[in-house]
Amino acid sequence: MYKGKRVIALIPARGGSKGLPDKNILLLAGKPLIAWTIMAALNAPEIDRVIVSTDSEQIADVAREWGAEVPFSRPSELSTDDAKGIDVVFHALDWLAGQGESVGLLILLQPTSPLRTADDIHKGFQVFQRGEDVRAVVSVARPSHHPLWANTLPDNGWMGEFIRPDVLNRNRQDLPAYYELNGAIYIAEPDYLRQKDSFISDSTFALIMEPDHSVDIDSKMDLVVAEQLIGIVLNKF
Repeated sequence: MYKGKRVIALIPARGGSKGLPDKNILLLAGKPLIAWTIMAALNAPEIDRVIVSTDSEQIADVAREWGAEVPFSRPSELSTDDAKGIDVVFHALDWLAGQGESVGLLILLQPTSPLRTADDIHKGFQVFQRGEDVRAVVSVARPSHHPLWANTLPDNGWMGEFIRPDVLNRNRQDLPAYYELNGAIYIAEPDYLRQKDSFISDSTFALIMEPDHSVDIDSKMDLVVAEQLIGIVLNKF
């Protein structure tokens, strides 16, 4: 419960994954990938209920084993590569409404962000304390490479205008700070989501997370990096 609002955590975990098959239940430091997100959610005092949305019975069994609820099966049309994430959220909200569940705040926690902690989640809710104009919070982190050092390339690979003249030969610390979505935490009021059809709009504010909490698992290399970092991250708390 957060300021009298019932908080529901939704963990979306479909079975299909072309880049890294069965990634949501691959082992990371001896536990299924999704287990790390479930544990973080269960340890966050603001969260009242932890629900996994999946089309996979195997993922559902693992999620239940680690303490999450899997009260419904995600429809096949919301389990394709082309399905929109926000539609998965709306499906869950509609199901909860049909059960008479009052949702004050919904927090979306992707299982591919295993290094996000309960403390990170707590800091996300703290952002709401800034005022009534905050209706959604989305996590970001500093990118590993500054975006002003990136560009498109022509077919012949010419780099004459690859870096802007005002950026060329400047040190990173002299450049403006940039942030990228890290995919770890999305919090919003359900009415705001339905009105804006997105977590990001004119009343959304950023939760800035540490880069070592922001690893997004999309490849075998990401798993290797997370395996190396997870002990360091957890030892902070």
